[in-house]
Amino acid sequence: MEQRRGTDTAERSRSWGDERLSLLSAVGAALTDREVMRHALDQAVSELGGIAGLVHWSCGPAGSRQLRLVLASGLPLPVLRAWEEIRQDVAPLAPARAVRDGRFVWIPAAATEALAGPREDGRPSSGILPAATTVASVPLIGPDGPVGALSVLTGPWEPTGEQIAFLQAVGHWAERRLARSATGPGEGDEPPWWQQRPGGPVLRQSLEAAKAGSWEWGVRTGEMRWDRAGLTLLGIPDSYERRIESWIDLIHPEDVPRVMAATEKSLRERSDYEAEYRVRRPDGTTGWVQSRAHLELDEHGEPVRMVGKVWDTTESRRARESVGQALRYMSDAFFAVNREWRITFLNVEAERLVGPAGEVLGRPLWEGPAGDVPELEERCRRAAAGGRPAGFDIRWPTDGRWYHIRLVSVPDGLTAYLTDVTDRRTRAARRAEAERAGAEQAARISELSNALADAVTTRDVVDVVAAHILPPFGASGLLMLSLEGGRLNVVGSVGYPLPFLRRIDGVPAFEGYRLLNEVLGARRPYFIPSAEEYERLFPDLAGNPAIAHKNAWAVLPLTASGNAIGTCSISFDEPRRFSADERTLLTALSGMVAQALARARLYDTEHARAQALQRGLLPRALPTPAAVTSTVRYLPASSGTDIGGDWYDVIPLSAERVALVIGDVMGHGLAEAATMGRLRTAVHTLANLELPPDEVLAHLNEVVSDLGDDSYATCLYALYDPVSGVCSLARAGHPPPLVVRPDGGVECPDSVPDPPLGATEPPFTTVDLRLPDGSLLVLYTDGLVESATRDIDTGIAECAQVLTSERGRLLTSPPPRPHPDRPEQGGPEQDGPDRADHERLDRLCDLLVGAMLPAQQLTADDTALLIARLHGLAPGNIAGWPLPEGPVAAGLARAHVREQLTAWGLQELVATTELLAGELVANVVRHARGPTRLRLIRSRSLLCEVSDASPTTPRIRRAAETDEGGRGLQLVSALSQRWGTRYTAEGKCIWTEQPIPRTGTPS
Repeated sequence: MEQRRGTDTAERSRSWGDERLSLLSAVGAALTDREVMRHALDQAVSELGGIAGLVHWSCGPAGSRQLRLVLASGLPLPVLRAWEEIRQDVAPLAPARAVRDGRFVWIPAAATEALAGPREDGRPSSGILPAATTVASVPLIGPDGPVGALSVLTGPWEPTGEQIAFLQAVGHWAERRLARSATGPGEGDEPPWWQQRPGGPVLRQSLEAAKAGSWEWGVRTGEMRWDRAGLTLLGIPDSYERRIESWIDLIHPEDVPRVMAATEKSLRERSDYEAEYRVRRPDGTTGWVQSRAHLELDEHGEPVRMVGKVWDTTESRRARESVGQALRYMSDAFFAVNREWRITFLNVEAERLVGPAGEVLGRPLWEGPAGDVPELEERCRRAAAGGRPAGFDIRWPTDGRWYHIRLVSVPDGLTAYLTDVTDRRTRAARRAEAERAGAEQAARISELSNALADAVTTRDVVDVVAAHILPPFGASGLLMLSLEGGRLNVVGSVGYPLPFLRRIDGVPAFEGYRLLNEVLGARRPYFIPSAEEYERLFPDLAGNPAIAHKNAWAVLPLTASGNAIGTCSISFDEPRRFSADERTLLTALSGMVAQALARARLYDTEHARAQALQRGLLPRALPTPAAVTSTVRYLPASSGTDIGGDWYDVIPLSAERVALVIGDVMGHGLAEAATMGRLRTAVHTLANLELPPDEVLAHLNEVVSDLGDDSYATCLYALYDPVSGVCSLARAGHPPPLVVRPDGGVECPDSVPDPPLGATEPPFTTVDLRLPDGSLLVLYTDGLVESATRDIDTGIAECAQVLTSERGRLLTSPPPRPHPDRPEQGGPEQDGPDRADHERLDRLCDLLVGAMLPAQQLTADDTALLIARLHGLAPGNIAGWPLPEGPVAAGLARAHVREQLTAWGLQELVATTELLAGELVANVVRHARGPTRLRLIRSRSLLCEVSDASPTTPRIRRAAETDEGGRGLQLVSALSQRWGTRYTAEGKCIWTEQPIPRTGTPS
């Protein structure tokens, strides 16, 4: 299929080529040879998809091996210079090779760049072809061999066989067509074009039409030969004497020195020759011609021949002279310089800038005022070297006006056009200044609007106004007064002394202070330009300017939703006249400030209420049980307007056990704060029931679920037993705690949390951790470790790094504790190790908060942090005994109590404790079942516990006067500080707690 597709493509290409050849066959016979070649060239370029086409002919004098470009299509003049003349035996170019070898040639065109070489002024040759350009050439054949070449410049792809055949067919068609035109009517006396030597009628028709000819001068012999076109151009008869003197005689006498100087320079420097001069023809006419030639050297480098061309420039010269007259008197300045930067022309307007023509023509441009224009010389040289026009504005030193100068590179130098743009620049500057002022004003309003939109509190609004309004106006003072209860109260100020603020704070809004009264009553601003004007308008307030140290004021009413809410005064140290634009702008800005202030006042009121509610719902002070030393930090969110639902608690329980709780109600606002209060109350109730952590969370889950489907909370409940050293914890969707061991090691219990409360069903998982005495338990909410730029795992790792840092290790290390058999006495106000440890934990909280929540970083969530030092009870402070069943157990219990309290030095508590123990044991014997066990715990208080296997909870009853029993628990309640019952795995435990007198501490 691919072969067939290729065959079809080739057939379509041949068919299309045949169509093009048939189109050429329709060309009329009346066309000139040049028009015939133009048609052939156009078809060849189109068929090969080329960018340009060329036709070269052997057109030099007899014996010359030189190809001359006679026809071109698609190339600019700078590029054609490299193709104008080609030596068949030297140039490595496709046309020369096609003529030399008599066959089709396809080679890159890059060789033309080397052929073109640098220009005479040292600059690189312009008009470089694209690097990938290639040339396809076919020879134009006569009876005696090739006499020319037809070439197509195309891309890097090699022509196909069909394209090569078409190009050759076009060449053959051109040969046949030119042969027929050579034998047409009126030209029977001329031989066919292929029988003529190079330079015959075929070329002559083209060259004569272009008024161009060729010549050759033998430098050593002095022989000068011209072709037919050259003879016709110069009006020389065929019988002219072939000597260099014949040519010199034709040159206008005034131009002979210049032409001969150019000739001598070419011979001396072995360079190309070029000159434009006037010729006086034998028929008496005069015209301008231009010659260009190159030297041929012998093996010793000496000139042998000069071969060149000549063409008529009379018409272009006249055109240039006409253009010169137009340039001479045009309104814009114009001057021209040659390659040596000498001034060759300047018009009348340019003489005013550069100097009189008689003084500056022929002198270097840079010797005049142009040399004083910054960077002008550099830019001119750059424009001349680049060959591209350039334009820019300059300030001319002689008249101080601005001109737009346009530089145009020409073959023999550079031209400059100067247009006066001073008025235009002035208008543009004024327009730009107005636009800049408008843009600044719009930007100022936009910045203020954005800043006020972000302002939350009244203090924020004052700060925004001070930062965005005072500096642009150069003001030094700001005073914002809020209308509350018929009086104006200061809500913020900048640049005012305290005595003035005290004088103004609380003034009546509508009487007693006429300036503010009128601003509020009429709701229109006052603009006071000076202290004198102030005292003239308000003589009763004459002392205020001196007290305030101000000399100009803009007093603006603040009106929001149609209600006056206060005033805003902007003041200045110096007298100031306010323009109409400034008055309009300040009045507009005051409306924006009023709206922001109204929002801020609502927020301040709402936030104050919410904070008061939150303060009432959180613990005012943490209890100080013997088993833990704790400290806490609560930080509300620094961004946003609502309060959060984070909470914490330390709950003392029986047997010196402590419950540590931390939680977070998802969301922000009053509803969430209220939910937090309900959960905290529920936790206290459930904790006092002595329930294990998993059951506490199960009951909390019911509470949250009853609040609605969109209510969720996280919670961590830890229960620490100082007797066993075990900390049991359960967490519902809450971040795990960090445990700091006494040796400084930090651990994060690797347990999978249960879902948040309200999103799951019981049971909850409980994890038991055995923690040594002096360990730290760090509990926190997600606000400490999680943010928009930090995930929770990264935050926990960073928190652990802070705890293990040098500063962290110093603060986490446990303080020295008293002898394990001598517990501390007293309450929370005691001095000693507990107070020192509490201070260290306070500093540790500050370290964690400062590291995890920098002061300059805004937080979107509130944060709770609870750090607790765990204190285990030494075995010497615990005593326990099993008791037999029956009434004998009560007497044995009293004996154990008496013996142990005597050993502990607590003789003053013996009688009371014996009575309590006897009543508790008797209650077990009467109402419960064994086994029974007695335990005494000495801590900050004395605890007496009696446990049994019955789950029945004892209750206090009101006994009648005639009842013999029912008074035991009443006696227990009266003799103990606290008492209660808790459930155990085997049954229940009834406990009592008595304070230990400080005097009872053993020495």
